[in-house]
Amino acid sequence: MDAPVTVTAPAGTFRGLLDRSVLSWRGIRFAVAPTGDLRWRDPLPAPDAEGEVDATAFGPVCPQPLNPAVPLGDAAVEDEDCLSLNVWAPAASSESPRPVMVWLHGGAYTFGSSSQPLYDATSMVSTGEVIVVTINYRLGALGFLDLSGAVPDGGFDGNLALKDVLLALRWVQRNVASFGGDPDRVTVFGESAGGGLVTTLLATPSARGLFHRAIAQSSPASSVYGTARAQKVARSFLAHLGIDPDDAGAAAAVRSASVEAIVAAGKAVYAEVPTTDPGTLAFAPVVDGDLLPEAPIDALRAGRGIPVPLMIGTNKDEASLFSFMKSPLIPITGDRIDQMFADMAAENTGVELPTREQVLTAYEHVRHRAIGLGVARDIGFRLPTLWVAEGHSTVAPVYLYRFDHASPFLRLIGLGATHATELPYLWGNLVSGPKDLTFRLGGRRVAELISARMQARWTAFAHGDEPSAPDAPAWPAFTADEGDTRATLVIDRHDVVVDDLDGELRHAWGDNILSFS
Repeated sequence: MDAPVTVTAPAGTFRGLLDRSVLSWRGIRFAVAPTGDLRWRDPLPAPDAEGEVDATAFGPVCPQPLNPAVPLGDAAVEDEDCLSLNVWAPAASSESPRPVMVWLHGGAYTFGSSSQPLYDATSMVSTGEVIVVTINYRLGALGFLDLSGAVPDGGFDGNLALKDVLLALRWVQRNVASFGGDPDRVTVFGESAGGGLVTTLLATPSARGLFHRAIAQSSPASSVYGTARAQKVARSFLAHLGIDPDDAGAAAAVRSASVEAIVAAGKAVYAEVPTTDPGTLAFAPVVDGDLLPEAPIDALRAGRGIPVPLMIGTNKDEASLFSFMKSPLIPITGDRIDQMFADMAAENTGVELPTREQVLTAYEHVRHRAIGLGVARDIGFRLPTLWVAEGHSTVAPVYLYRFDHASPFLRLIGLGATHATELPYLWGNLVSGPKDLTFRLGGRRVAELISARMQARWTAFAHGDEPSAPDAPAWPAFTADEGDTRATLVIDRHDVVVDDLDGELRHAWGDNILSFS
């Protein structure tokens, strides 16, 4: 018998949609609207709904700057009242609860939403026998600005987006069984900023028990900073709004600012901070000593993370997208890389940084103009991923990958396997529309095979099994003790397992964590 379209859960009765043998319930509110006096305050759980709730349309997306690289969908509406989630499930009934996969979207902590067409979970749900939950969290200045230091008596809270995610995970624990999910088998997974939230959750003590496995794709795991940097960003934001934080009315002024002004000021700070302080982001979780006691990269490298199995990896050509889009987010030019190293040396006075000559040994076979791309890729993504894998593998199984595949067209234009290009393969949504040029020069059939293998591996992991795929090599766990193989799965036309794939990189950069506090 097929599952019903209307489901009654502790949070209420929700009427969803049936499409292609997959059920979905969309725009379910998990928090009170974070507006008015609740702007820049901790999220409050939504009261249980009375009567039947129409859950057939996605909720609003968090207000954000326009970004052509992050298509939100034709029907997207922006509103601060954005804290909702979506549940996807196979229509066919199951004798036992299905594992749950909770998706945290990427977008540099500033862009995106759970309802992007890319994250339509129909393919993953129907092939993987899983429940998928995609969630919204507050973005940019609305979700990652901490005003508590700049305006100390203003009644502002911090780490709002991280708290949004924790509240959504608690909603899942309470309600997902009603949708056919197993609250004891929850995998949290995300990419880019979403991957950064995953690695941050692993270092958040209060997240223990809310998820049981984790997948971090292209996580900027070391891009999480302390309260001093957060206060500096907050003061810059207020300056762009024309508000003096020392004025008696500063708190009221910022709380009553229009959302358009907040997005504009956030956009200015977003571009300004990585330019003045290369290698850092304006918006990210904050090491506040309370919710997040220490930098996630420090906790995870030392094996102090929540000890759940972890799948983690990056893409081969992460940085080419940022160069292609002329994004300020990561340092690519020589002068900005030099400034980043100088700033790191100033902050990490007790750490012996690798010399420029030592670092360049990792890029001996790279064209000169691409060296900056390699350095940016590795300091931003690959090295933090290795540090996490090394430390976390001492307390839980870790599976390390690198996504190397690129369609002929993406290779031709020089993007290769760049940032986020694994996502269409994972979600099984390979073409985004008639204007998508990805397979203009062919490669669609190969892409479909890679997509099937990725979905099989990701969902097998969520089921609690080893991340295997039919007619593909087994993926052994990564271990980093002396003499261990440091197995890494390279995902391409044909998957291969490579021992110590990053050996040259490790030897060139050394063993010390390189990050900003």
